[in-house]
Amino acid sequence: MKKLPIGIQDYKEIKEGNYIYVDKTNYMYDLIGSGKYYFLSRPRRFGKSLTISTLYYIFKGEKELFKNTYIYDKWEFKEYPIIRISLLDVISETEEDLKEGLLRIIKKEAMKNEIKIESNHYKYAFDELIYKLSKKGKVVILVDEYEKPILDNINNKEKAERYREVLRDFYVTIKSNDEYIKFVFMTGITKFTKTGVFSALNNLNDISLNRKYSQMLGYTQEELECYFKEHIEETAKEMGISKEELLKEIKTYYNGFSFDGEHFVYNPFSVLRFFDERKFQNYWFESGSPSFIYEYVKRREIDYEDLVKYPIDALDFTTREIEDANANIFFAQAGYLTFKGIKKYGITEKYILDYPNIEVKNSFSKLVLEANYGLNKETYEKIYEIYELVEKNEIKEIIEEIKRIISAIPYNLHQKRESYYHSLIYTILASAGLNVTAEELTNLGRIDLVLEHNDKIYIFEIKLDKSAEEAIKQIKEKKYYEKYNGKEIYIIGININSEKRNIDEYIIEKI
Repeated sequence: MKKLPIGIQDYKEIKEGNYIYVDKTNYMYDLIGSGKYYFLSRPRRFGKSLTISTLYYIFKGEKELFKNTYIYDKWEFKEYPIIRISLLDVISETEEDLKEGLLRIIKKEAMKNEIKIESNHYKYAFDELIYKLSKKGKVVILVDEYEKPILDNINNKEKAERYREVLRDFYVTIKSNDEYIKFVFMTGITKFTKTGVFSALNNLNDISLNRKYSQMLGYTQEELECYFKEHIEETAKEMGISKEELLKEIKTYYNGFSFDGEHFVYNPFSVLRFFDERKFQNYWFESGSPSFIYEYVKRREIDYEDLVKYPIDALDFTTREIEDANANIFFAQAGYLTFKGIKKYGITEKYILDYPNIEVKNSFSKLVLEANYGLNKETYEKIYEIYELVEKNEIKEIIEEIKRIISAIPYNLHQKRESYYHSLIYTILASAGLNVTAEELTNLGRIDLVLEHNDKIYIFEIKLDKSAEEAIKQIKEKKYYEKYNGKEIYIIGININSEKRNIDEYIIEKI
């Protein structure tokens, strides 16, 4: 059984160390053969660095490393001079730190290629390196996490803009050396704007939302079942469930990421960690969610409905710099939201946003609760008791626990909006690790909340300053429960009293 390449981002180490490599070289062959300048944005820990590494060995001409991959007998392997840049480890406390970091990267790349760089200016040194390297052949440039210094300072607009100017000066060197360049591939978490870092590098082909490359990173269903076949069988046996049951659970927890609204992939980091530990946990989110995310959520007072209410256009990603963009745009690029479908308005297509899966939904909801609702640790721990109450099907106790949690939120944080309470109750349930969805569509309308657990369905309708009876009536009139025929269904009508800032009454009925 091949080993799991957890944390390994070097293609050569994976191939020579008998680790699983999910072959993505068909995409790389297509890119190399059809263009010259490319940019791809994807969330963290989604395989960007491994992609850069794979391209590096392709252009180094190490053909035997690619035996049994798609590209092996199709590409004419030969060695090109390569400049490989990663901003992951660049210190960006100050503007001078950033400039020095860029210069060090260039000088290190020069040393690898036995070239002496005369200039001590980050931009001119880069220009010098490209020119001198081109004496050995057309140059390949691979850039990983191009915007990390900007993201590290997303909550400091002035600093982010200064760093953007530095990076703009640095990257424009690539375009001015076009005659010496064979291929350019750049990655990052966020897309660029037409006036941002790449304003002068306007020949980059941004493939981030291109259907053709939507499954280039991440694992497809077919790849999961093919490359991890032995791990699936061993894990199912250890957990005492069938292979089919295991695959269904893995899909619920770790699938659901889409970069075109049509094709879906698994988070590779979570899949690898799951097969290693063989238990369902929130691996990706809790393995290093950047600290600035918490401050970003807190500063903007994010709630669920604000994030998913409106479909977004592809142009929304490039009209504003990332620190000025709407929160849903930022979180869609960072992987906390994803495209769940496409809505058409004539010839215009817009993407429907939502959390990709239970892992992200649960983890992000906990972060929102902590950042936005001022809950103390004791109250926050009570949220986990809701899961146990759902397990026991104690619906009345579930509602009472939600009431206790809401009552712990400081009065000045409440808002007199029905949607505010929709988002709050959704966030509480999602934080408890439950599979809850909001604004679920039926042929007659939208259900406020649907909780699915084991073989049971709980349908919530939430009203503000009306009545629980009216909420139950709406569920029945619109027959929200019909799409769940064959399951044990409970309908729950809730009325929120805006003066009391809490649930005033509720009705529970079994259908």
